Amino acid sequence: MNSADTATEIRLASRPHGRPTLANFQTVDVERPQPGAGQVLVRNLVLSVDPYMRGRMSRAKSYAEPYRVGAVMTGGAIGEVVESTVDALRPGDVVLHDKGWRSHAVLEERKAVPVDPQAAPVSCYLGVLGMTGLTAYVGLTAVAELRRGDTVFVSGAAGAVGSMAGQLARVKGAARVVGSAGSAEKVRHLTDELGFDAAFNYKDGPVAEQLAAAAPDGVDVYFDNVGGEHLEAAIGSLNLHGRIAVCGMISLYNTTEPTPAPRNLGQLIAKRFTIRGFLVGDHWSLREQFVAEVAPLVADGTIRYRETVVEGLRNAPQAFLDLLDGANTGKMLVRLEDLSRPPSG
Repeated sequence: MNSADTATEIRLASRPHGRPTLANFQTVDVERPQPGAGQVLVRNLVLSVDPYMRGRMSRAKSYAEPYRVGAVMTGGAIGEVVESTVDALRPGDVVLHDKGWRSHAVLEERKAVPVDPQAAPVSCYLGVLGMTGLTAYVGLTAVAELRRGDTVFVSGAAGAVGSMAGQLARVKGAARVVGSAGSAEKVRHLTDELGFDAAFNYKDGPVAEQLAAAAPDGVDVYFDNVGGEHLEAAIGSLNLHGRIAVCGMISLYNTTEPTPAPRNLGQLIAKRFTIRGFLVGDHWSLREQFVAEVAPLVADGTIRYRETVVEGLRNAPQAFLDLLDGANTGKMLVRLEDLSRPPSG
């Protein structure tokens, strides 16, 4: 096949047991797909890799359908329309969709959401102004019901969602914002660049001790991205009627044996706290409110963001493994095209 007629796909080759490896992925070159009636062909520019994808590699029942072995993996992506059979989308339009992990995707019109590349870098629509940012917004406002004057603790705070959650808490009037991260460099990023009042490296000692030192007056809101020891520590520091919003538990994603619940869960009664898991998809009605409120804060630099960008679709599996190991600061992305110039072909 001529290179102009080919496309590349990343497929799930096998289900991992414990931590995934590169052997669980397969890279395949195929004939470039063609759009049918009511469809567009999109050439992907940048892909998102996210922790939730680890759960979809398992056959275990969850909120999202498992990836099928032998099938292309999916995820958030930004692409350029190259062929169209619908009037609303024309070649050159840039769209957000969920058919990542491939170079080209055929989409129904309703599955391709136009974005404005002049309003913000297109990668923002996968991160700070996309599902990542909305997740942080929903967790703080709709789930944890953040109040002015609260002390907020965010675990995994240097990641894409955590860094947004901490900054939004600060903007919305939190009295103190504390974050945990996995390196001294990330801790400095939280305090020096993102405005966290305090941060600590969870590898430096027991999380409970470090959190108690960073939040001596206790915690009112805990935004949980990690679970495990972090969740137990947060419960220990939680104030009366505290609120826990559980976004993720990345520390448990690769475990092969059941893990014990937090050993201090009995404090639920005395402290009368609430703990609530959430999915951003259940709060999609807040998207317009979120964009209207947050986009100006991103534009004027009030909210800052970082991206960890890996070049090339064939490197997406390694980028995903690195994400699970905490190698990213901010949003982890895979770039397929040089976004400084118009894509070709």
